[in-house]
Amino acid sequence: MGDTIRRDIFDRIREKKTHLDEMRPLPTDSVKKLREELRLLHTYHSNAIEGNTLTLSETKLILEEGITIGGKSLKEHLEMTNTAEAYDYIERLTESRKPLTNEVVQEVHGMVSKGILEDAGKYRTTNVRITGAAKTPPSYMKVPKLMGELLEDIKKSTHDPVTTAALLHHGIVAVHPFVDGNGRVARLITNLHLMQYGYLPVVLRKEDRKKYYETLRKADLGDTTAFINFVAKSVAESLNLYFSLLGGDDELLPLRELAKGSPYGQEYLSLLARRGVLDAVKINGVWHATRRALKKHIPKKGR
Repeated sequence: MGDTIRRDIFDRIREKKTHLDEMRPLPTDSVKKLREELRLLHTYHSNAIEGNTLTLSETKLILEEGITIGGKSLKEHLEMTNTAEAYDYIERLTESRKPLTNEVVQEVHGMVSKGILEDAGKYRTTNVRITGAAKTPPSYMKVPKLMGELLEDIKKSTHDPVTTAALLHHGIVAVHPFVDGNGRVARLITNLHLMQYGYLPVVLRKEDRKKYYETLRKADLGDTTAFINFVAKSVAESLNLYFSLLGGDDELLPLRELAKGSPYGQEYLSLLARRGVLDAVKINGVWHATRRALKKHIPKKGR
């Protein structure tokens, strides 16, 4: 890790991953709470990126209470329940350590697209064009071969797991093996790879949709650095989310709250967060950070 991942992000991931490994076996209650949180967030944001209009609270009601939301389509409901089911499946795959194959990719798509697409779980048999994409996806006749080569390259990768996960994600969307649902499948398979290497699953957030697509387009043109760093930052944020559940100095707080305990104002902390100097994450449009991050990354007054 580190050849393409920014040094500050790399250092944060390494420090947090080491801390996470030192804590294993993780507290059962914390793991259960985190799993439910990440499952909900992944399901909501992955579908919201694709245009699903259900809110986070509505998604929570659908998944936990089985409630149908008035005024929302059956398709939108199915997208949420299907994605959650596929998320559960990749968790089981992680535990069984089943290798990533073409069959696994197709099974994930089958779950995501169940009741929505006629060709759920099947590689496409027609050519497609993507509006705004830098490149046209390859011919459908090349899909099985290209997917096989991609998965073999991932298996032999000498990159760190985070970089490899990002390359896997881009590889899937570049091949575009399915008529629809490629983004949802790529995000799930990315998490499968990360979890198989002891990382937490990441949540690629709706608020970052523009940057997500911009960095993917750059990757299409041959420069994968921005997308790798986009994924790496999400890895660091997922680790933050786990530690925040433990409370204390690792609790995620809005910067307005964090500023009260420091010699700095909220606007200055927000500037540092935007620049990446402060280890922070934006949740529902609001920057959050921890007291530990503040102590580490902000120089003491008088220096």
